[in-house]
Amino acid sequence: MGVRHSSVIEAPVPEVFAWHERPGALHRLVPPWQPLRVVAESPSLRDGKAVLRLPGGVRWVAQHGGYEPPHQFVDELVSLPLRWRHTHTFERLTSSTTRMTDVVDTPVPGALLTQTFRYRHSQLAADLAAHRVMAGLSPGPLTVAVTGSSGLIGRALCAFLSTGGHRVVRLVRRPPRDDGEREWQPHHPDPGALEGVDAVVHLAGASIAGRFTDGHKREIRDSRVGPTQLLARTMASMSDPPGVLVAASAIGFYGADRGDELLTEDGGLGTGFLADLVAEWEAATQPAQDAGVRVVHVRTGIVQSSQGGSLKLLRPLFAAGLGGPVSGGAQWVSWIGIDDLLDVYGRSLVDEELTGPVNAVAPHPVRNREYATTLAHVLRRPSLVPVPAFGPRVLFGPEGATELVQASQRVVPGRLTASEHVFRHPGLEQCLRHQLGHLPAPSAGAATTGH
Repeated sequence: MGVRHSSVIEAPVPEVFAWHERPGALHRLVPPWQPLRVVAESPSLRDGKAVLRLPGGVRWVAQHGGYEPPHQFVDELVSLPLRWRHTHTFERLTSSTTRMTDVVDTPVPGALLTQTFRYRHSQLAADLAAHRVMAGLSPGPLTVAVTGSSGLIGRALCAFLSTGGHRVVRLVRRPPRDDGEREWQPHHPDPGALEGVDAVVHLAGASIAGRFTDGHKREIRDSRVGPTQLLARTMASMSDPPGVLVAASAIGFYGADRGDELLTEDGGLGTGFLADLVAEWEAATQPAQDAGVRVVHVRTGIVQSSQGGSLKLLRPLFAAGLGGPVSGGAQWVSWIGIDDLLDVYGRSLVDEELTGPVNAVAPHPVRNREYATTLAHVLRRPSLVPVPAFGPRVLFGPEGATELVQASQRVVPGRLTASEHVFRHPGLEQCLRHQLGHLPAPSAGAATTGH
């Protein structure tokens, strides 16, 4: 019973161990398909406790111990009547490689844990590689202020940056709870909240999902354009402003239907509500740019995460065998895995060559029918239940259906490709397997066994 998983990580032992000691590590290692949420990370692997929440309010409390830096630490479950002792070991193979091994002593069958540890090792290796890219482009750790830090992307980005050794300042709309937060009122911003900050990531905005009523469209616009302009003006007013503003944007800029046109960042403005909104949203950063701040607009495609967005909605339908293409399935889907999106934000923070719009999409857009077939294949289900055109119209209204569900944009990452950016998951099936817990057997140098 239990499991032993080992793999070779392309990083020296001290670097791998240090990653585990930084804030955000636990967030980055919890598989997204599992019903676990991090409540509190331990301040120390020596003797602290980590707390996770299970369904029904059950808490998983892990006591740290067995601390032998940089070679070992141990977690032991202390909150439930279940034996669970997890030993993490780090062995030096060469000056730049580490054999990392997880051994869990538990009555839980190893077969139930295999996907978890494949995910954890893959996630760690890819995060360390992304941090090396950032370090190669930046002279040192940054202090990064983040709006929208409580959202799906914000939570993941804050954890990703802090495990890379950067200091994250969460800009929140309530009194701060600790020194990692500063109060920020979007319509009355205080420049003092940006003092000592090297860069700002601006993610805040109301969800676009929903029926496109006049009220919903007004909420979407008001949460983006005005606050972004005020943020940009605040930065411009400072004697020593942050050097870079990386602002969320969207491929809705290109319009709801561009046919088979291959759209790079030079694709031009499309038509429709979202196109007009994104154009205004991006233009709102102009005061910061005029003040000499480097501004990057991350035009994001359809984010693939089993914790949110379209994939979270589609997964149960496809798992039940009730999924299929939408409205015939001919429309283009320009997607990106959430971890690749984090890498785009990370690169945008440190790559001085990136300015203006950057298409944050995977290099291989697919048609909706291929997306449906691939998702069904990963979940080992048929894709036989097509969604008729009237379905999205009932849920989102005619305009919402056209702009969201039935939108067809064949977008490619022109700027990133020119920068020789490396994607973790360039293919859709690879991305979905990582997000949904259907990872293939490890390659040479990695192994999982029950014991």
